[in-house]
Amino acid sequence: MSFRPLHDRVLVKRVKEEEKTKGGIIIPDTVKEKPQEGKVIAVGAGARGDDGKVTPLDVKAGDRVLFGKWSGSEVTIDGEELIIMKESDILGIVEKTPASKK
Repeated sequence: MSFRPLHDRVLVKRVKEEEKTKGGIIIPDTVKEKPQEGKVIAVGAGARGDDGKVTPLDVKAGDRVLFGKWSGSEVTIDGEELIIMKESDILGIVEKTPASKK
C-alpha cells in the first residue's frame, strides 16, 4: 500500500533506540520511553495560505527529525507503526556533521 499525507502533514517512522546504555546495562522494555527521533517517510504538498498559494514544506523524505513527545497520531500501515503529524510538530532536522579531525 502507498500513503501520501495531505497538506502540511508528514509521515514519520520512529528510529529504534539503543537496547543498552554506554556502560553495557540492558534497558528493559517496561522502562523505555518511545524515541522522539524519526525518519521522514513521506510529506504532503504543503500548507495553503490565506491567499491560496501553497507553501512547500521544509522537511523532505529521508530527513531525520526530532519531534515532541505527544506529537502526531500513531497509525499502522502494512504492519509498520508510523506517526502522522503536522510539520509544525517537528522541532528540527538532525544533520550529520563530518567527524572533526584531530
